[in-house]
Amino acid sequence: MTRFRMLGDVRVGAVGLGTMPLSVEGRPDGARAVATVHAALDAGVTLLDTADSYHPPDGRPGEGELLVARALASYGGRVDDVLVATKGGRGRAPDGGWTVDGRPGRLRRAAEASARRLGSAPIGLYQLHKPDPAVPYAESLGALRDLLDAGTVRLAGISNVDTTQILLAREILGDRLVSVQNRYSPAVRTSEAELRLCAELGLAFLPWSPLGGISRSSLDGTSAQEEDPAFGAFHRVARARGVSPQRVALAWLLARSETVLPIPGASRPESVRDSAAAAGLPLTHEELAELNGP
Repeated sequence: MTRFRMLGDVRVGAVGLGTMPLSVEGRPDGARAVATVHAALDAGVTLLDTADSYHPPDGRPGEGELLVARALASYGGRVDDVLVATKGGRGRAPDGGWTVDGRPGRLRRAAEASARRLGSAPIGLYQLHKPDPAVPYAESLGALRDLLDAGTVRLAGISNVDTTQILLAREILGDRLVSVQNRYSPAVRTSEAELRLCAELGLAFLPWSPLGGISRSSLDGTSAQEEDPAFGAFHRVARARGVSPQRVALAWLLARSETVLPIPGASRPESVRDSAAAAGLPLTHEELAELNGP
């Protein structure tokens, strides 16, 4: 198992860090949030994923991006090889829900604001957060193409899409489209077709919520999830290996395709270190057969 994956022509660690838990409601205090990012970097994580909409409902757009920028600026080691990915096209409603706005002008302004907050231009990877049903998807993609042409964005990605939308994005953006970010986990495998298409096209597939609610269990006790059809096999393999079910889940994702690049969230340094270690956990054919299920 390789410890690295490719996003276009950029090599990154095989496991990234999704920073949403550090930025939205229920987030840790600032010191622990920064310590979690630093622990990720120490563990070899070089892809940090954020979005301008990662903030509490009563917060301001870009709080998550500012956190990432602050963590990188205060890190004592090398950050030249860190790729920051952010997203635009969504927002937060006062009730805590999520809004969507894929208008081209809105996306261009959002990307420019993200670049200022991150303190870097071009943005390493900019992703359309979700198709807007009120805006033709080709128009939203055209805004992304304009951002690429203007040098505001280096690489482009899309998120929460189906196979038809992936093919349209490839047609409009060409080889500057490098990634697709969809929900995918042991419990939620509805993006199987999108994962396969990404493998065929050589696009990185970034599963969001890749752990899908799998819980930690002590190695010397039993967990109710061991009887759960979605998670039982992961707990059994984890117990046999003496590692966490989360680490097994991420190793399973990495084995699905050489283009899969999971971005688990974390709110504690210990969690991110455990996630990063999945890149060094090769699974046997027998274990994979059990995890894949019938």
